[in-house]
Amino acid sequence: MLSNIGIPGLILVLILALIIFGPSKLPELGRAVGSTLKEFKKSAKDLVADDEDSKENEKEIKRIK
Repeated sequence: MLSNIGIPGLILVLILALIIFGPSKLPELGRAVGSTLKEFKKSAKDLVADDEDSKENEKEIKRIK
């Protein structure tokens, strides 16, 4: 989806964000988006790790039986 925007579309989005939020709010908004993405990635990695652990535990239980 984002790959279809291109450079002109990205510039337009940035100009609109600057007009809507103003130059003083943009750094705060960027930090908020960055921390949200960081937390989302961390949660996704934890879910994948938990899923892999449960699969390994199931294999071990089947091996023991």
